[in-house]
Amino acid sequence: MVFYNIFKKEKEEKPVKHQKIIADYREKNSLVISNLIEQKAEIQFESLQIGDYIIGDACIERKTWKDFISSMADKRIFYQLWDLKKFQKYFLLIEGQEEMENKNLEKAAKSLILSIITKYKIPIIFTKDEQETAETIVLMANKSENNKTFSLRPSRSFLSKEEQKQFILEGFPGIGPITSQKLLSRYKTIKSIINAKEEELREILGKKFERFKELIES
Repeated sequence: MVFYNIFKKEKEEKPVKHQKIIADYREKNSLVISNLIEQKAEIQFESLQIGDYIIGDACIERKTWKDFISSMADKRIFYQLWDLKKFQKYFLLIEGQEEMENKNLEKAAKSLILSIITKYKIPIIFTKDEQETAETIVLMANKSENNKTFSLRPSRSFLSKEEQKQFILEGFPGIGPITSQKLLSRYKTIKSIINAKEEELREILGKKFERFKELIES
């Protein structure tokens, strides 16, 4: 015969407190969110100015491989990388990877990845699909030491003056890191570049000069 102590109070299980994950509202219909919900992650949707996910003081920019290639082509990626560095911690997450028929484009993508790690000093996380992305985000949330949310409108910028000038120049079509550094090395300031002689600028910009001139004068 088994006797039960009816006066003994059963231990109440304390709910596990998970780090809140702030997701951009544009991610709402993605499979990443579905997987996060399955893993019982605490999600809050916001209109994020920078990145796709914020965990504590860390910001994550998530890109599928196709989006990464697209953002490289229209130079959107460079703005996003500079913005990421406004946070204390930052990561670029690239989801999936496909073989490309255009080998030159594939080579350019690999070169950019190397540049992001070495020049921009931004860690890159590679995941195979939405499920692995969600698992990675949950893992980061669980490892996070800080349980408060970082500002959604970060005001600090960790860019030096030289980096800011380069950032401005790379906003022009066809002007990448190498060309912008050549211009700054020769003219030092944005004002001097704009006021430089056409012949000198053509020497550096080549075919890109006409578009550069058009934007300056418009």
